Amino acid sequence: MKKIALVGDIGSGKTFFSKLFKVPVFNADYEVSNLYRKDKNLFKKIKKKFPNFISKPPIKKDELSKIILENPKNLKLLGKLIHKKIRSKLKKFFLKNKEKKLVVLDIPLFLENKINKEKDLIVFIDANKKKIIKNLKKRKNINLRLINVLRSNQMSLKKKKSLSSIIVKNNFRSETAKKSVKLIMSKIKT
Repeated sequence: MKKIALVGDIGSGKTFFSKLFKVPVFNADYEVSNLYRKDKNLFKKIKKKFPNFISKPPIKKDELSKIILENPKNLKLLGKLIHKKIRSKLKKFFLKNKEKKLVVLDIPLFLENKINKEKDLIVFIDANKKKIIKNLKKRKNINLRLINVLRSNQMSLKKKKSLSSIIVKNNFRSETAKKSVKLIMSKIKT
């Protein structure tokens, strides 16, 4: 099974690109939000660690934001509680799709958490910072201060780029993105 990991800045278009491949996608953000909504054990652990912030299940995004903004170090504590569960979900995803020739990994901390293997194809989605901010502001309940805290816990974009096999420019146009995906697919086949 060939694995394509999409990396880049928050809001650079990784999730959009992942859907264009038309192969199974592991979307870590989706999995994390499912855990926050459904995992009672995780709820208990987070409630115990941050009793002043968490009310009742499911865990809400604004509660998590307050935890992180109260003290950016809390992001690492939350990460410790959730990363093991996400790795387990990723293993199940690989087992479920073991017969597939190709899968896409949309995991924001793919490089930071050292999930990458030597054979993985790492694609850096490069996008204009102003366009990213403009698009992020369109999202519901977006907090740019929180985005900056999340960014500060990630590897620099320069480093991510240097570790990537392919760099794709995202101009936020569907046709261009589709062409880029076709180009990546053709490189994989050769």
